[in-house]
Amino acid sequence: MEKLIDIRKSTLEDIPRMLEIFAAARKFMAETGNPHQWGEDYPGKELLKEDVTRGDSYVCECEGRVVATFVLRSGEDPTYAVIYDGSWLSDRPYSTIHRIASCGEVRGIFSRVMRFALQHNSSIRIDTHRDNAVMQNAILKEGFRYCGIIRCWNGSERLAYQIDISL
Repeated sequence: MEKLIDIRKSTLEDIPRMLEIFAAARKFMAETGNPHQWGEDYPGKELLKEDVTRGDSYVCECEGRVVATFVLRSGEDPTYAVIYDGSWLSDRPYSTIHRIASCGEVRGIFSRVMRFALQHNSSIRIDTHRDNAVMQNAILKEGFRYCGIIRCWNGSERLAYQIDISL
């Protein structure tokens, strides 16, 4: 039986737990062949505060415990303005999922986040590092299509995906 996963906006009080979750996610990423995507301390406390203040940071709770976190940001994302070796499925308004991370204790987090995201927008974009095979598989399993390559704010390359249920 799938555990009930509730989603709510993050608060500043959630940040210490969010930092723990990101530490666990970085460890898991390194163990599964992706040690470079987030480095040793990404995202930092200040970036998490900015996300919470913007109002687009969320946590997933299971049985009253925060087990995952993510950003769901509506509107155009500057890093997605240029796509290489491909194209977006559509140019319709979209939301972007960023910095999704789980402590690893509960399965089905990404599926639950996707149900939540699609309640807010029918077009969702996401990207991940070339070495993040676990995330690439999860993204494709949820129905995203590979669209091409984007460059992050720091110039690093990411594989970009989109789902648009209105097509």
